[in-house]
Amino acid sequence: MTPPCIALIAHDEKKDDMADFARLHQQALAKFRIVATGTTGGRVQEACPGLEVTRLKSGPLGGDQQIGAMIATGDVDMLLFFIDPLSSMPHDVDVKALTRLATVYDIPMALNRATAEKLIDFQ
Repeated sequence: MTPPCIALIAHDEKKDDMADFARLHQQALAKFRIVATGTTGGRVQEACPGLEVTRLKSGPLGGDQQIGAMIATGDVDMLLFFIDPLSSMPHDVDVKALTRLATVYDIPMALNRATAEKLIDFQ
């Protein structure tokens, strides 16, 4: 049986937070297939060399849309998206589309570390 898939995304100002989260929850994350947008995936791999992370395109270059498509096809079971609400995002429409898809397909979604901590604790 294939393990569930978790998608990891973090805005630039939240990438350190995502890498730290991954380091602290490496054992729990190891139970998942992990997909991540490009730079976030690289940061998680640096922090946790033992985790296998499939890196997609960078968010602004289509990575958010790739993950959205995976949600729509049932290939992503949980989304952890550390959003920076204080920085403007040129690809804000992609971010909104991604969070809308996670809601439409009713998958667990965390938009900040506090919620991600709760979700990962239940796994």
